[in-house]
Amino acid sequence: MERRCHYGAHQLRERIAAMRAAGAIALLLACAGCAGLPSLEGRPESRYLVDTSDTRLARAIAPAVAAHPGMTGIFAMPVATDAFAARVLLAHVAERSIDAQYYIWHADQTGLVLMHALRDAARRGVRVRLLIDDQNTKGLDDLLADLDATPNLELRLYNPFAQRHARVIDYLGDFTRVNRRMHNKSFTVDNQATIVGGRNIGNEYFGAGAETPFKDLDVIAVGAAVSAVSSQFDLYWNSASAYPAARVLAPSRDADAAALDERLAAARADPVSLKYLTAVSETPFVRELLERRLPVEWVKAVVVRDDPAKTLAPDPTRDMLALAQIFDIAGPPRVSFDLISPYFVPGEKGTQVLADLARGGVRLRVLTNSLGATDVAVVHSGYAKRRCELARAGVRLYELKPSIVETGARRGKASSDSSRASLHAKTFSIDGRTVFVGSFNFDPRSALLNTEMGLVLDSPALARRLADSFDAAVIPNSYEVRVREGDGCIEWVEPTPSGPIVHEHEPGTNALERGWLEFLMLLPIDWML
Repeated sequence: MERRCHYGAHQLRERIAAMRAAGAIALLLACAGCAGLPSLEGRPESRYLVDTSDTRLARAIAPAVAAHPGMTGIFAMPVATDAFAARVLLAHVAERSIDAQYYIWHADQTGLVLMHALRDAARRGVRVRLLIDDQNTKGLDDLLADLDATPNLELRLYNPFAQRHARVIDYLGDFTRVNRRMHNKSFTVDNQATIVGGRNIGNEYFGAGAETPFKDLDVIAVGAAVSAVSSQFDLYWNSASAYPAARVLAPSRDADAAALDERLAAARADPVSLKYLTAVSETPFVRELLERRLPVEWVKAVVVRDDPAKTLAPDPTRDMLALAQIFDIAGPPRVSFDLISPYFVPGEKGTQVLADLARGGVRLRVLTNSLGATDVAVVHSGYAKRRCELARAGVRLYELKPSIVETGARRGKASSDSSRASLHAKTFSIDGRTVFVGSFNFDPRSALLNTEMGLVLDSPALARRLADSFDAAVIPNSYEVRVREGDGCIEWVEPTPSGPIVHEHEPGTNALERGWLEFLMLLPIDWML
């Protein structure tokens, strides 16, 4: 009898705990329903400034633009410090407008230094429009509210979270919406010069601080494509997912211009920042651009972008998708296809397409992160389950090693250094002519969930440089995934000065990491990756 009573009491406690848990979940869902996003009624629309021909940038590039009607001048920036310096220097020379659009903007040294440059520009009378996806702004509300209070600077948050401190509530009650993010990246000054590519704003994207640096690619563009980049910015800025920060963020507890100035000044005085400010003073790109000495390549360029309506559409249609635009312009590869993507998840259909191309005689090479180099193992699992089939079909797969050797890193400066790295560039070259540079990862998330943008370039010269980079930099710093003779399994071949080393398992990893990857590969989650 005593045992039965004890058992009943235990069950009662379990029932009460379960009811409490269910009640908590119900409350969270209810809160998600009641605390929605604010109305956009009365939100002002704005457009890019068309007539900026009297600016210093416009005067500098006008003769070259006139000599190449309908063409775009591009200059590639694979080196992180140069890419950072170019943004800061363009902000310094801005006279009329800056339009910046990013998925991530960290409040670290490089993020705050660049924020300082935008704030300085706004105080000079430059109209600054800053559009940031809200996915990675947790903990930054006060800083962003203070920044938004700067005269001439307007901040909008893309697809914001209604719950500012308990974002899990939005995931529970509004998952379909908040799972879709704006991944676009552009930085446009005076509607005359723009930077487009794969880099977000933060230390890891510019090789600063203690974070593992990302290997990435941006291009500076002038000429015909700039207005198209500005138009896509306007499309997002005035879209149903772009909320003025003041409507989403609580007024900062410290809404004081002096306090923000002090924080930004402290960031500039940080030793890491000082290193990058030195890089700014040494980087010649913008000075050469203003002096008409920057060796830009004039090409045909098309801006591709998702429709921002994709963010709220239950089932995005083909005409909304950047991926469809990319391949409509580029066409199918006939000779060669070099693809660089840090988060490569081809899926069943994409695997079949790539395998058929390789079997049809197309030289197809793919560079992605190794398990040891990736920062998102769950995404790597979506690629890992397909690589055996790809390798058997003749696709040459290369996985970037977590430690690489760089030579001749900066233009005009020879260097050789070994360091940790993770791939972040998103680019491809087709048939030695067509090149894509932008934000698009070759994965289902970029294709169907997030929004993306980039440039499709008719550039044999840049395509040749990408091919040469594969031979000179990718192959020596990567493991090649091959089919093992005899049993048909795969192996990793690592080139070394003393000869190739063959690995039977994911190199640079332990059994626990490999076991976790094997588990992830079993999950039906490719559609989210």
